[in-house]
Amino acid sequence: MKICGQNIRKIRRSKDLTQEYMAFEMGISQKAYSDIENSKVKINLEILTKISDILGIKPSEICSISDKCGNNHYEEKYNGLLEYMKKTGISIPDDFQK
Repeated sequence: MKICGQNIRKIRRSKDLTQEYMAFEMGISQKAYSDIENSKVKINLEILTKISDILGIKPSEICSISDKCGNNHYEEKYNGLLEYMKKTGISIPDDFQK
C-alpha cells in the first residue's frame, strides 16, 4: 500500500496541511502519522476514513483495491456490473454511480 501513503502526502501538501495538524486531528503523534505516509504501517479502513474526512475527500481518492492489486481488474468488474444493472433495468443507488 505504498502508493496510498504517497497519495496521502501529495494530497495533504496540496491542501497546505502539516503532518502535525493531521496527527492532532487524528489523535495520534506526528511520528505515528509520519509512519502512515511512509507506509510503515498498514492503512486500514478506519485510518483511511479519518484521513479522507480531514482532507475533505473520498477514501477512493487516496487508494483503492486496484492500487493494492496493481491493476484495474476490480474497477473493470465494477463498471461491468453497473452496465449490466442498467441494461436489465435494476435500480442503481446514486451513491454507486460515478
